[in-house]
Amino acid sequence: MADINFDYHAQFFTATILEWKQLLTRDAFKDIIINSLLFLKNEKSIVVYGFVIMPNHIHLIWQIQDGFIKEKIQLRFLKYTAQQLKFELAKNSPNELKHYRVNAKDREFQIWERNSLSIDLWTPGVFMQKLDYIHNNPIQTKWNLARHPADYKYSSAKFYETGIDDLGLLTHHCA
Repeated sequence: MADINFDYHAQFFTATILEWKQLLTRDAFKDIIINSLLFLKNEKSIVVYGFVIMPNHIHLIWQIQDGFIKEKIQLRFLKYTAQQLKFELAKNSPNELKHYRVNAKDREFQIWERNSLSIDLWTPGVFMQKLDYIHNNPIQTKWNLARHPADYKYSSAKFYETGIDDLGLLTHHCA
């Protein structure tokens, strides 16, 4: 893992759907998250080392690249995905969209909780602990999304086990 530049260190990032609602159960919604991450990767503002998309939250290990501001990238990601999730709900599940209506001055709908979590990963040990946590999330009994971490499509576990990145999103932490 010596090749990660800890001067521009990776972060463990978690964002939660409003009131822990299980919005991210459909693949179309998970694909919105993936496509947004791919856009940021392709514009070279982020490197993604690990991720998992759970029914009501996401975990990422990403590294904001030199020249980009962490808070701005996080805001762009959350704002864009919220808009796309809202559009998808309005188009295909308008009755479900009403569950995201809020009484706020600055918005009619809210998809993400306001306080996402971002933790700087300063050491290889903490990085690996968070990566293991991400990969084991889908196999927890309360989720039961897969029997083995690498079996869950919306996770980086398969990439770390087989080297196969079906989504074209990931950079190996030892690259």
